[in-house]
Amino acid sequence: MSSELDGDALLTVDQVAEILKLKPVTVKRYAREGLLNGKQEKNEWQFLTSDIEKFKEIQAKL
Repeated sequence: MSSELDGDALLTVDQVAEILKLKPVTVKRYAREGLLNGKQEKNEWQFLTSDIEKFKEIQAKL
């Protein structure tokens, strides 16, 4: 499901969960609560790689 948007790949919930070492349900909750930038299209969340990398950097500092 990865596609390109201005050179930035779109990631699925499962891919983000793997990158951040979270459960998919947690990724969806973070997205709904606005903690993770993402967009819901056709009932599926999509996330930009750059947004996930930024979140991961912040998470590492906690």
